[in-house]
Amino acid sequence: MRKMIIAGNWKMYKTIPDALNLIRTLKPKLIGEKEVEVIICPPFNALSPLAEILVDSPIKLGAQNMHWEEEGAFTGEISGKMLLTSRVSHVILGHSERRKFFCEDDEIINRKVRKALETGLIPILCIGESLEEREANQTLKVLENQLLQGLSGIEIKDPARLIIAYEPVWAIGTGRNATPAQAQEAHLFIRDLLNRRYETEIANNINILYGGSVKPANALELLRQPDVDGSLVGGASLKAEDFFQIIQAGKEVCN
Repeated sequence: MRKMIIAGNWKMYKTIPDALNLIRTLKPKLIGEKEVEVIICPPFNALSPLAEILVDSPIKLGAQNMHWEEEGAFTGEISGKMLLTSRVSHVILGHSERRKFFCEDDEIINRKVRKALETGLIPILCIGESLEEREANQTLKVLENQLLQGLSGIEIKDPARLIIAYEPVWAIGTGRNATPAQAQEAHLFIRDLLNRRYETEIANNINILYGGSVKPANALELLRQPDVDGSLVGGASLKAEDFFQIIQAGKEVCN
């Protein structure tokens, strides 16, 4: 049985004081939360300060990126080993903004996923098509290429060690989002790909999240889809009340 996951990607927002204020507002609302797994992914400099106040909380801590090496002359980068010292459990990899603005291709992302798993982190592997690719009816081909190349040579024995996030690029930060039917179609296709790649018991228990302009107003209908196992939330995760409402939508689906 897949557990509902609501993850917040804060991107390059929130100073450390801002981050602490947000979590101090959100944390009391989630005391005893067991039905929904909640993950926040703040900027790197906020990881350690937030780890300190999340010790007795069900909220898990994720990073937004990592390098594929443990250490070295890679100015401005951070390794999985370093993330572990900040009590990070998850890491977002392959986000479309990393692919677009930092020229990360599937080979680089594959190396990062491998290293995350070797380090003991849970990768949140992002895949998704651009508007041009969708309009050219290339969505499924793009998803297949990104997923299979991103997971090339990687064996998964425990489905809880991997999360996939479907994020249509045309819906990220645009105010547009996939309809529930479009999200379900993509998620079902991804599930079928996972079944081709791994044993059925593994493939059917890997969480597939939807991301792309998820808000309190549309979260419930998206999360009700049978192969949508949660959300990777962008802008709405920057406001404690909005993020909490999305978590509540996840709880409603669980019940």
